Amino acid sequence: MFDHFVSSVVICPILVTLAIRFLADRLRPDAAVRFLVLSLTAAAAACLVTIGAFGLKAIAELPVVGAYFHFSDRIVRADTAHEPWVSWLSVALCAVAAAGIARVWWVHRVETAAVRHFTGRSASPASSASSAFSAGGRVVLIDDDRAAAFAVPDGRVVVTTGMRAALDDTQYAALLAHEDAHLRGRHHRLILLTRLAAAVHPAFRLLTRRIDYLVERAADEQAAVRVHDRRAVARAIGAAALVSSGAAGLRMAPAAGDLRRAGAVPRRVASLLSPLRVWSPLLLMAPIGVALFDLAWTAECVWDLGELLYAAQL
Repeated sequence: MFDHFVSSVVICPILVTLAIRFLADRLRPDAAVRFLVLSLTAAAAACLVTIGAFGLKAIAELPVVGAYFHFSDRIVRADTAHEPWVSWLSVALCAVAAAGIARVWWVHRVETAAVRHFTGRSASPASSASSAFSAGGRVVLIDDDRAAAFAVPDGRVVVTTGMRAALDDTQYAALLAHEDAHLRGRHHRLILLTRLAAAVHPAFRLLTRRIDYLVERAADEQAAVRVHDRRAVARAIGAAALVSSGAAGLRMAPAAGDLRRAGAVPRRVASLLSPLRVWSPLLLMAPIGVALFDLAWTAECVWDLGELLYAAQL
């Protein structure tokens, strides 16, 4: 079974990480980000199941467990006799992954609660002029002089009066289209899946900021389609970033991303001011193919564990 550990815990996660890093800036984000995140999630799931299977094997190697369930712990240990450390290392990796997943989920719940608390303040429906860009969610205005705008996963686009006053009608429409794209694309789920995957394997931590950026770029391009003007979206992004620099006390929703992250806004604006990239869906076969192979190989790992325990029965 050791080859399964090497493949699913070492080789495939590194290959998926390299493929996503290579393709991230070479594909249209609005068309590719979902497939890249799903590939990342599949590889993380395969890794988690594999170390879980080896963790079960470690428990089965204990003489007391073998005696209780009437199988030979010696036969179980013999399967990885040349790598006796792998089973108990997997137990440690399972513990680290479980703690990381719990932490990500707790932070997600805290951030969601903070956003709901903020949006629970006095709010009013946005003007009808913006309804054409809010079909996927309800736009509400929060009475706050600080400038902020974000999409809430429950289906609302929240805009402060400070942000609304700082933007003209064209910029405001582009801003709403951007936030509505987050809701339509369920981008908060993509961000959460990326965070969970990063908790499973350290290689995936290299991708969290890149995926955050791709999610924002995907919303930019989808907004440009809605308003039929990529330059208008670029101007709205720049204006929103400038006026929101004084709103550091506000917590953005997980789906909204951080418009003020250093370097991200100029890159997004430059991308919108450049011709739309032509891309080939065949490029996605690299991470998707590795992830599918990893899942199949993991299924065989679980099958091999079952056969090993069956063969060890007394």
